Amino acid sequence: MEKKLLLRGALTGAFAGLLAFVFARVFAEPQIQAAIDYESGRDAAQAALDQAAGQPAAEEGPELFSRAVQANVGIGAGMILFGLAMGLLFTVVYTVCLGRVGKVRPRTLALLVAGGGFLGLYLVPFLKYPANPPSIGHPDTIGDRGALYLVMVVGSLVFLAAAVWLGRRLAPRLGNWNASLIAAAAFVVVIGILMAVLPPLGHLAANVAQYGVQPTETPLPLKNPAGAIVYPGFPADTLFDFRFNSVIAQVILWGVLGLSFGPLAERLIGRERRATATQAA
Repeated sequence: MEKKLLLRGALTGAFAGLLAFVFARVFAEPQIQAAIDYESGRDAAQAALDQAAGQPAAEEGPELFSRAVQANVGIGAGMILFGLAMGLLFTVVYTVCLGRVGKVRPRTLALLVAGGGFLGLYLVPFLKYPANPPSIGHPDTIGDRGALYLVMVVGSLVFLAAAVWLGRRLAPRLGNWNASLIAAAAFVVVIGILMAVLPPLGHLAANVAQYGVQPTETPLPLKNPAGAIVYPGFPADTLFDFRFNSVIAQVILWGVLGLSFGPLAERLIGRERRATATQAA
């Protein structure tokens, strides 16, 4: 049965990734293009300042893929493959939890696992390190940003699993409701401590050297040697729209995964149980 569940998880994950891509292509891609246009204009302004100061202009690297390929084939393939991978991971967690978390219907369990995946893999890390458009960010901090985000993801998943374990341990004495509240409060406290310990992206060395200590690394206004602004900072509306649409795309992916997988798993599990009962009789 596990192989059949994995197949269903992979297919529903790929389908969820496809729907998330359709949404992102329509609503998030304009913000990505706006960010690229902003970065190009800022680079041109910086080149003009460098030329005025007698400094050599920075050389631009070759564009390996056109914007059309990136916006359609690249993002589409990436999100479908991501959905497939999350579908497989989701199914593994679902199979482990099946029959071990009390009397929960298979369909309900699918929604709970999908909600946990969205919370632990995306939403909690996003609260500490929200997404920026691909072209926005200091190139020298890519490694540090990736490592910090990975720490947030691992911490979120570990603490979420620990909260589930704590709730299960406390439920016989306190009841499901009180145990769930205590476990949730414990999760909020420990993940809050982790968020407080990890540095903001604006505190990374490369950002401090260029912009000083800032809460984020979103580009600030570009100024000339006299202190006059020659190019504005990154537009707040574009940043908000991109982040909001990123969250919605993830809601679609995990929501479709949970809603689609649940009925498929319930029918499969029901057939397997009936077949087992028939053989036993």
